[in-house]
Amino acid sequence: MLFDSVIDAVGHTPLVALNLPAAEGVRGYAKLELQNLFAMKDRVARQIILTARESGELAPGAPLIESSSGTMALGVALVGTALGHPVHIVTDPRIDKITLAKLRALGCEVHVVQQMSSHGWQSARLELLDELLRTLPGAFWPRQYSNPQNPAAYRTLAEELLAELGHVDVLVGSVGSGGSLCGTARALRAKLPELRVVGVDCVGSVLFGQPDWPQRLQSGLGNSMLPPNLDHGQIDDIHWLNDREAFAATHALAAEQQIFGGNTSGSVYRVLRHVVGELAGPAVVVGILPDRGDRYADTVFDSGHWEAKGLDDLPVRREPERVPYGQPVTAWSWSSPVEVPPTPSGV
Repeated sequence: MLFDSVIDAVGHTPLVALNLPAAEGVRGYAKLELQNLFAMKDRVARQIILTARESGELAPGAPLIESSSGTMALGVALVGTALGHPVHIVTDPRIDKITLAKLRALGCEVHVVQQMSSHGWQSARLELLDELLRTLPGAFWPRQYSNPQNPAAYRTLAEELLAELGHVDVLVGSVGSGGSLCGTARALRAKLPELRVVGVDCVGSVLFGQPDWPQRLQSGLGNSMLPPNLDHGQIDDIHWLNDREAFAATHALAAEQQIFGGNTSGSVYRVLRHVVGELAGPAVVVGILPDRGDRYADTVFDSGHWEAKGLDDLPVRREPERVPYGQPVTAWSWSSPVEVPPTPSGV
């Protein structure tokens, strides 16, 4: 396909049928958002930045500042630098060297916080970002966690799925900022009200009633804070995987489907495979795979990292265990957010 610019090339990602054990008529697909120029958040950066320029909130040549340790940083770098904006990325020591190299090659200024604050790395990054906003006149912060243009960016993804498949019964996706899964689900449900949505989170993330564990190793999903763009009402079921399970699933994705993804893609694949295997009748199941594996060569795909982090000591399950919503989990488990008990009157 021919595009006039790298910005126009965002999206239009492949949809691949997966080779999975399934009942007759059940089909599983992977939407390879990892095949964007950098990754899935290219869609978000394009939507937010172009909208801000159109509204005048972002002036030509004004600085862009974003807090990210992964794909949102790359998306902002792609769109921002292509449009002539200085780009500042606030990140933390978990950033991988490949992402760091890409950001610097694109001309970004990268600011690395040195220690966690009250709500882990996320809050530490936001505190530094706030300082930069005060010192850079006219700077624009895309605010991926609260900007409604984040979920709105995924209307195009939903349109691509409908154009390619015509119908989707189950959508499986990871949850970090809440934008991709909630935005895609909301857009699909305008046409497919019976759509079932399955979210994928990590053990140690607070997004769905779990205690925070900032030392979790997975990146690209989970959070230590509740982002405004997360719409719990869009999600029917939620699965949690621990670091060992997520990393093992990422290896399985490469070995079984020849897709070299990151730990977020691996986690989605594990849950997608389970959902496909559970269905008894005709159904179309789509998983959104956000990230490539090159960023994880020194972590997910490094046996020395596994040993150093004691991953083999973590529990592992072949199938998820259903738990009441809010019960702390340590290995692959699932629940339904709609099962949250009502708050007693007077509390």
